Amino acid sequence: MIILQAEKMKRGAKREAMTWEALELVAARFGVLAEPMRLRILQALGGGERTVTELVGATGAGQANVSRHLRVLMDAGMVARRRAGLNAYYRIDDPGIFELCDLVCRRMRKAHEAAAARLG
Repeated sequence: MIILQAEKMKRGAKREAMTWEALELVAARFGVLAEPMRLRILQALGGGERTVTELVGATGAGQANVSRHLRVLMDAGMVARRRAGLNAYYRIDDPGIFELCDLVCRRMRKAHEAAAARLG
């Protein structure tokens, strides 16, 4: 929804007002993404399914820490789990997360480049 509104704004269309409830949902979504370890986990899952052990290796965090963050990501609907025997495999359940992260990264890169141009 936010991305669609951003696209409308680029084209000069009037932005639609959101309800307070919708704004609270958006804030909660950004809150989930405000933790760097969760972003590391999402990045690690960008290449496909992984176990907690694999995510521990990819992120450098402890097993309990990774598990705690996976629970938050699962509760937010961003990550899903599949059990196979004794293993649990985690995967991205909302690929739109990468669109949002890419949008933020592009904007940050542009701002950084503009600041560097002003300084140099």
